[in-house]
Amino acid sequence: MSKAMIRMRMSSADAHYGGGLVDGAKMLELFGDVATELLIRQDGDEGLFVSYTNVEFTAPVFEGDYIEAVGEIVKVGNSSRKMEFEARKVITSPDNKELADSARDVLDEPVVVAKAKGVCVVPKDKQRN
Repeated sequence: MSKAMIRMRMSSADAHYGGGLVDGAKMLELFGDVATELLIRQDGDEGLFVSYTNVEFTAPVFEGDYIEAVGEIVKVGNSSRKMEFEARKVITSPDNKELADSARDVLDEPVVVAKAKGVCVVPKDKQRN
């Protein structure tokens, strides 16, 4: 099945709560962008996101973190596409507060920050592939 991935740095504009904490909805936005790419690759059309299920936020995300959002089409129907998503933190601020505010650490192992499943639809008359 098709897979896609995007990587983004969370900016100060993404921080919604105290301490530079990023709203979980930002991860859903990234999942939506991944889903759009998957639909374009599968059907040649952006399609429509119908629903999310099993959304889980598993670790905090802060401004300055780099997030890798991945998705995969796991089932193809006549017009529906079931997908699974995962967002992972790959770069973050170091725990050592004596370092500069601009210091960042590349994580040896990515930290899963969110997971979800979703369904998208591409109407038959819009499918090109």
